[in-house]
Amino acid sequence: MKATIIQNISNQYKVVDEEDNIKICMARGKLKQGELTPVAGDRVEIENDVIFNILPRKNYIKRPKIANIDQIVFVVSMKDPKPDILLLDKQLAFAENLGVKSIIALNKCDLADSKEIKKLYEQVGYTVIELQAKNGVGIEELKKYLKDKITVFSGNSGVGKSTLINSLFNKNITEEGLISEKNKKGKNTTTAVTLYELEKNTYIADTPGFASFDINEIEYTNLDKEFIEFINYISDCKYVGCSHIYEDIKECGVKLALEKNYITSSRYNNYVKIYEELKEKYQRRYK
Repeated sequence: MKATIIQNISNQYKVVDEEDNIKICMARGKLKQGELTPVAGDRVEIENDVIFNILPRKNYIKRPKIANIDQIVFVVSMKDPKPDILLLDKQLAFAENLGVKSIIALNKCDLADSKEIKKLYEQVGYTVIELQAKNGVGIEELKKYLKDKITVFSGNSGVGKSTLINSLFNKNITEEGLISEKNKKGKNTTTAVTLYELEKNTYIADTPGFASFDINEIEYTNLDKEFIEFINYISDCKYVGCSHIYEDIKECGVKLALEKNYITSSRYNNYVKIYEELKEKYQRRYK
């Protein structure tokens, strides 16, 4: 029988099978010794509560370990903590590289104005939803984008990620994180990747540590392809492999688009920061 892993803790796997039965399974010894180890989101074949095969994955994230996701909701707090736009642009590049859809959820919009950030990322081409998770504002709109998909929720501790998930279910699904009044930084309370069934064939995941991932898997020379507003202008560059940083504006389609305000300076500046970070790490690796 086929099933989907909805949680993995140590060597035990909670799965839901095709008849909507939830079971606790173990992985066959030979399977664990192979190249693939079962993770949340995996479609697997089970027999007598033993996982004996992992079906082909459409994608896989190493940290935290999860497979077969359809989209990522990036939760950004408008205040306490303040928006980390550089991190958001890293996350969006990561999602593009992974080939999954991104949704930006601006939370705590009652505490600070979100119009500028919303306008910026909608112009780029992303779906942006304004929320007040504690008050239930924007929850129904978000639900429309989740149907029949496996969705990962990502965000720094304290942005309201767990509160948002609880609001979607209208009950305390996850233990809500607490904001430290002293330093305004969240205390991460999520301990394991878990898929929660919102409705039939609709799962959302709370993922510990996902906001702290690095994007070293992206080659710095390919980063421009992960900034979706750059794509239409890369072909206008004079040289193949243009970095869009060191070249003269007359030779670079992206820089020319920036000058004409087709690309925003904030996104371009973050591209430069991420490019230099990836390049430095690449060079250190081979010294």
